Amino acid sequence: MLLINILILLLAIPVGYLIAYLCKDELVSYKKYFRILMIVGIIGAIGFKLYGLLVESLTMLFLLVIALMSFLLSGNKKFLRRYRDF
Repeated sequence: MLLINILILLLAIPVGYLIAYLCKDELVSYKKYFRILMIVGIIGAIGFKLYGLLVESLTMLFLLVIALMSFLLSGNKKFLRRYRDF
């Protein structure tokens, strides 16, 4: 069961990269919201884990990984090179 949970969380990395690739124009303008999503993901994952809600905790961790990928890629100028407004 733990291996399946880890695999699901590892799938969040390519999903986050894909979302960031498809929405390059929002990466820089919504950078502050990615920080908020990361905080909500951490608090939600801990809170749901304390209440014993594993699926909801994994969902929050999935959200955290996607927001982290978007936040990290929003500062990468090579990744954003094709977007012309920079």
